[in-house]
Amino acid sequence: MSTTFDDADFPAYTMGRAADMIGVTPAFLRSLGAAGLIEPQRSHGNHRRYSRHQLQLALRVRQLLDEGIQLGAACRIVTLEDRLDAAHRRIVELGGTLTSSDDADLPTQTHPDIAKTQYFRAP
Repeated sequence: MSTTFDDADFPAYTMGRAADMIGVTPAFLRSLGAAGLIEPQRSHGNHRRYSRHQLQLALRVRQLLDEGIQLGAACRIVTLEDRLDAAHRRIVELGGTLTSSDDADLPTQTHPDIAKTQYFRAP
């Protein structure tokens, strides 16, 4: 039997609690809302409520920012990663299988000619 405790999309956390859980400020969470990455639900008192899934996305953005990636780019990366994860889950739900080459965490091999540095002479 599934409950709201099992639902990663259930808006269970207030802004202050959510910020504490992932080690950011409430202003950071608001900036992710302004950037369009996460849209928290609102309580009856109009307070922001965040889900575990939204907090996972926010934490991933924070990691990318710590690596020097700008906020807009970090939000786009996280959005694409999240969509890829959803597509992989859907493939499995439909009876498909994923191989290790489908793992988005593994770097894609480039063609040897592309990876090789070439120097050209000026004409």
